[in-house]
Amino acid sequence: MIRCITIDDEPLALIQLTGYIEKVPFLKLVKACNSALEALDLLAKDPVDLIFADINMPDLNGVDFVKSLVNKPIIIFTTAYTEYAIEGFRVNALDYLLKPFGYNEFLKAANKALHQYELQAKIQQHPLPASPEVPAENGNNNLFIKADYKMIRLDMNKIIYMESQNEYIRIFFEDQKPVMTLLSMKKLEERLPAERFMRVHRSYIVNLEKITAVANNRIIYGKDTYIPIGNQYKDKFNEYLEKHYLGKL
Repeated sequence: MIRCITIDDEPLALIQLTGYIEKVPFLKLVKACNSALEALDLLAKDPVDLIFADINMPDLNGVDFVKSLVNKPIIIFTTAYTEYAIEGFRVNALDYLLKPFGYNEFLKAANKALHQYELQAKIQQHPLPASPEVPAENGNNNLFIKADYKMIRLDMNKIIYMESQNEYIRIFFEDQKPVMTLLSMKKLEERLPAERFMRVHRSYIVNLEKITAVANNRIIYGKDTYIPIGNQYKDKFNEYLEKHYLGKL
């Protein structure tokens, strides 16, 4: 059972979320909070597994609320403002529900949370050692990591980007489902070939060869994958662009 809370300053939105949660057998609502401050008080005493949080709230907005959490549960943002989507991804939210959303959309997000919850539970029950990697030398395009209780060979040619999720790394590919492993971003960054992979954010390492476009301080892959460029990594990434592209940035 996934223990969750909802946070929204709109009473009707809380009522809707409560109704949806009651329909999902693997969700248990701990409390419906009408502010992020109320949620902070609750979490200090009673941690939960999942939070459904509005973003545009008085006193403390949803993004700043998530940033303030030391031990982050699974986060699903609910908001009426599309411009907050990138902010949600920057704090590693699992999903983003745009108001008004129906039960089917809510259920899809809840199922994603269930998958994440079960994966984290397996890893906690059977902790994995730090993953050994094989550096790319002499034309070697493979890495080995430990995931799903076995050693998995990864083809670096097919990696799109890597995302840090607390002490775990989720690796995204062109033609297969993401995999998750216990590994630090620093160690991964050290072992990847620098001419092909670059850390562009505290939570993201990207494959430079797979970039589709760059716009509004974001790296774009395909049609709907956007990776934010962190301020401390911006100069290094701009140097890469200046070196490889015609014209001025």
